[in-house]
Amino acid sequence: MKNKANNCIQERLDSFRQTTRVKAGSLITSVFGDAILPRGGQIWLGGLINLLQPLNLNERLVRTTVFRLVKDEWLTTQTHGRRTDYKLSASGWRRFEEASRQIYAATAAPWDQRWRLVMLVSEIPPRERERLRRAFYWQGFGELNANCFVHPSADLTTAFDALGVDGMAHLLPKLMPLVAVNPKLDQSANDAEIVRSAWDLEHLANDYIEFVERYKAILDALRKAPNSSVDEENAFLTRTLLIHDFRRLLLRDPELPDVLLPIHWPGHTARMLCKELYRRLLEPSERHLDRHLLLANGEVPPASDMVARRFQSDPPSNHSLFTEKAS
Repeated sequence: MKNKANNCIQERLDSFRQTTRVKAGSLITSVFGDAILPRGGQIWLGGLINLLQPLNLNERLVRTTVFRLVKDEWLTTQTHGRRTDYKLSASGWRRFEEASRQIYAATAAPWDQRWRLVMLVSEIPPRERERLRRAFYWQGFGELNANCFVHPSADLTTAFDALGVDGMAHLLPKLMPLVAVNPKLDQSANDAEIVRSAWDLEHLANDYIEFVERYKAILDALRKAPNSSVDEENAFLTRTLLIHDFRRLLLRDPELPDVLLPIHWPGHTARMLCKELYRRLLEPSERHLDRHLLLANGEVPPASDMVARRFQSDPPSNHSLFTEKAS
């Protein structure tokens, strides 16, 4: 059974390595949020390169990506002689902590029955309109019409901050954020109509099903051999891809309340799978990080208790995942 688990893990890693176009910015963002944030939010550039090399991210790609993250004010630099540490900026740290509470929650957040709306109140060029639409899409917003985006629980301040980080601060004066309650008047449209109009839940459901199928064989093998030894580096790499894939799904998921979701919503199954597999990979992956997550001065920062608390508590009532980063 030990070989079975390792074989399943190897198949997943090999499949990723065959990907022709990896969004390095997105993957490195996932690594910072999952592995580096609990260890002080700081890592030597060479240490990051070494951690990601087994996923076929070469040195040039990693360097280019972290330089861009510095430019976008997610990271700052700190030099030690000829070496450089990259660390989360104050705003980057805040956004990663908010996102972590959402990603690693044991269950989805309860709904306060209020809709978050963003109205486009002035004309903008078609190209900028499309850019805005994609930015909101990656924050889980649905589109009611050409001038209205909707979400059941988004933190609107965080949503606007994300637009600013993505270079769209000039559009903010053209947007009106609103919070609305449905008074449920006789013969009016109901909340379910908003869902049907704003989101393609069928497409999202299929993506959740694919996520479950992608990782189920690994979890099944580990369940059958709970005491088997998993290669520490492969455990870290699989944990990274698991959270990376799950985060990208959550970015597009409005996390609707159960009453507005289809029966047997696969997003719930995906969260439970992610929770259990993450916990089974945690110990060997942390041993790998204990040896290889290096600072420029050669030290290995210890993990805080943030890691042990993951998937143990409910999330806050707003939706504030860090946004998708381009490669």
